[in-house]
This record gives sequence, C-alpha cells and structure tokens, in this order.
Amino acid sequence: MAPREIRVHNKSGRPDNIVLKEALLEEKCAEIEAELPSFLRGYFLYLKGSLLPMSRLAYLSDIRFFLHYLIEETALTGAKTIKDIKQDDLGCAEAADVNIYLDYLRRYKVKKDAGVYIYQNDNRSLARKRSSLSVLFKYLYRDGMIEKNITDGFDPIRLPRAGDREIKHLEDGEVMKMLDAAATGEGLSKKELQYWRKTKLRDRAMLLLFVTYGLRLSELRELNIASFNFSRGEFKIYRKRGKEAMMPLSETVLTALRAYLDGERGVSESSDDPDADALFLSLRGGRMTERQIREIVKKYTGIALGTGRAAGYSPHKLRATTATSLIERGNSIYDVQDLLNHDNITTTQLYAAHRKGAKRELIKDLEWDKTDDNPGDKK
Repeated sequence: MAPREIRVHNKSGRPDNIVLKEALLEEKCAEIEAELPSFLRGYFLYLKGSLLPMSRLAYLSDIRFFLHYLIEETALTGAKTIKDIKQDDLGCAEAADVNIYLDYLRRYKVKKDAGVYIYQNDNRSLARKRSSLSVLFKYLYRDGMIEKNITDGFDPIRLPRAGDREIKHLEDGEVMKMLDAAATGEGLSKKELQYWRKTKLRDRAMLLLFVTYGLRLSELRELNIASFNFSRGEFKIYRKRGKEAMMPLSETVLTALRAYLDGERGVSESSDDPDADALFLSLRGGRMTERQIREIVKKYTGIALGTGRAAGYSPHKLRATTATSLIERGNSIYDVQDLLNHDNITTTQLYAAHRKGAKRELIKDLEWDKTDDNPGDKK
C-alpha cells in the first residue's frame, strides 16, 4: 500500500515544515499502533501523554519487535500475528522471559531476501529497550491487565556513569581546520571537490551554525529563510517540546549566511514547492535530510581530526564542542545551559568536568624535569 500523502492546513503560526514533521511522526506512531493488539490502546494514550514523539515512536517500535519475538522464538503465545496476541499471553510472561529476550538482542540474525543480516546492540541500546518493556509491564500491572509486576526481576544493564565518559569534541584549532577545509577544499578528494565547488558556502554556513549555537541536528535541518530577521540580527529556533528560542546573529555567521544566500542558495520559482523556504538545500533542490547533514559533518570533522571519514564526528559532537569551548572561556554554566537548551544543569556540568584546558594548567605545575624550576637548585 502506498503511503498516504499528508498535507498541512496550518493556522498555528508555526512554520509548515515543523508542523509537517510532527504530523509525520504521529503518522508513523499510528501505523505501528494499528499493528499492535487492541487491548494496548490505553498504553498508546499513556505514551502519547508522557513522551516526546521521537521517543514514543522508539518505544512503539521496541514493543512491536518484542511481540514479534514472542511469536517466533517462544511458546508464550499461539498467535500467528502480533495483532492476535492476547492479554493473557503477556500475563504469562515472567521476568526470566524478558531477561532472555534482552540477552537475545545483544546479537541476533534476521533472514531477508538479500541475505542474512546480523544485528548487535550495545548496553545503551539495550537499556532503552529494557525501559520500553518496563513501562509496558508496569502499565499493564497498574491497570489490572496482568496479575503481577515482573519488572523488579529484570536484570540491570550496567552503563558507565556520565561523568566517567570522555566527552568527544573538537578543540579550537580543529574547529578552525574544519572551517578552513569547507572554505578552501583542502583535504577533500577529487570527487569530493566536484561537489564542494557547488556547496562550499552552504557547508561552511552549516558548520558555523553548529559550532556557534550548539544546534541539534533536527534544529538546524528545520531552519527556514523566514527564521532569520537580518535587520534585527536574530533568528528563531524551534526546539523540543514545542519550545522556541531567539538567537542573536554573530557577525561571522551573518556574513557566511549572506554569502550562501546570495551565491549558492538560489530562489525557488514555484510557490507550491514545500521546500521553497528551507534554508539549506541539497543539490537536488529539496530540504537536506538529516543523513546528508550528518555525512557532511563527518567529512569535515574527519579532515579536522586527521582521520578517515568514518571516524569523523557527528553533529552532536559539534554541540559538545560549543559547550566545552564556552565553558573553557569562563562562561557561566547556567548561561551555557540556556543556550543549548539542556533540561538539567547536571548535563551542562559534565562539560565543565571535562575541561582539558584546566587539566593542562594543572599538569604544567608538575613538570618535574624543568631544572630551572627545580626547588632543589635554588639556593
């Protein structure tokens, strides 16, 4: 069946592309819900009221996969399709069944027409999938649909503490090298240079927006020309949970955007073009996809780091670059929290805890081989 066309009749005052994006997520959630058993309708409403659309979609996908696993890999249900799974089937599940399932997810095979695909999940992915099942079974128990709460028996999935992980980010010199590569093409292959000649102004403007404002990938992708008020020197970002934020335009970013808009962006001649107002366009003229933006960032950060393209950083690492750079310059973590739209100040504090500049200053005081500073040499 061909996917239904979704059209926006928007009177909300928010850009059509933002409204359409949310509508598409709702549609994907509805499609999965239609595949799942009808006794879970209350659970669907619970998720809708508790989670952001992307998280809700992930939870629904996890539950669908779990129910498919029950049919294919266990004797807990006699159903032929996940739609036919009964409430009592889930009531028969024990904590041990879920723990076996989580272990199965570490590495499993799926046969497809093109061959056998092997999937692996790390502990972070497993923790999310465990959370999906915990929410499901707690809901079923709370509403009296199953007789006991089995979630206390779920095996814990150990994750490193957030403060124990080294935060990957670019240092100032690497940021400059990345921006220079976008401006000059240095470090690009011959094939990459063919595309770069047509997109260099776009690419540099994108990278500057990332490292200056710490934008999320989705926030940058959804920017429109109408998001910018150049006379006032500001632009609007549409964030998670329907939040909006106004940002001041720096001179560097303003210059890069004007160069791109005047030199590469062009103007759509069709009023019916849904991407006519999109800020960043692909070479085909449509709004850039998240995958395309991610690949561009990996390419230029790979050059900056001196690694291959596959080892380049994601847009989220540029967000980390903004946070660490601002904190290392002595800015308040509360101001950085506000700029990056962190829900919790502890998230911002992680970047303060990884100040490499501070570590270097401490280590300088312990250069034991500097004879001129050796207290023993002083008379």
